[in-house]
Amino acid sequence: MIVCVCRRISDREIARHARAGLGFDEIQFELGVATQCGQCEGCARDVVAQCSAACPTAHIKRADHPTEGRPWNPLSPSLQASPAA
Repeated sequence: MIVCVCRRISDREIARHARAGLGFDEIQFELGVATQCGQCEGCARDVVAQCSAACPTAHIKRADHPTEGRPWNPLSPSLQASPAA
């Protein structure tokens, strides 16, 4: 659904940015939503709020315990590039 008619910005585009961790002000700066007539601001803010609450930013945890996975080793032989010929 088109949220911002002036800039032709859809709810999917706003949601994609919100799921990436951007807030309304950042999305407004990036996409230009609610910067012309302002009629879409309420709807755009609702989309951001729904996506921010439903899809929180993932937290990455380092595997320190052997049962949590193998720690990353940049010097591992399987990860090193083969020498150039």
